[in-house]
Amino acid sequence: MAYTANGKTIEADEEGYLVNINEWNEELAGEIAKAEQINMSPEHWEVVNFLREYYNEYQIAPAIRVLTKAITKRLGAEKGSNKYLYELFPYGPAKQACKIAGLPKPTGCV
Repeated sequence: MAYTANGKTIEADEEGYLVNINEWNEELAGEIAKAEQINMSPEHWEVVNFLREYYNEYQIAPAIRVLTKAITKRLGAEKGSNKYLYELFPYGPAKQACKIAGLPKPTGCV
């Protein structure tokens, strides 16, 4: 599988996660989101950027439980709720948002 952004082809695994996370950029995120049928809003970007910061700090993509706790701490309980995150990323906030953020599949996600 591969995505095309900025005229370049970027390799992804069979599930759509980037092979090389260093190739990520916002245009590519938009292409991945399109493939996931997600129309990126400022709220989506807030979660994607949060995940990228989290990954840079801890070198791991958070599973959903860790994600909701961390977002609650940073952005408040409303944005850290499962309901809010599933409205943004219906196929699983951790899995889908990490894919759009160019991060590896979170541990514990099937």
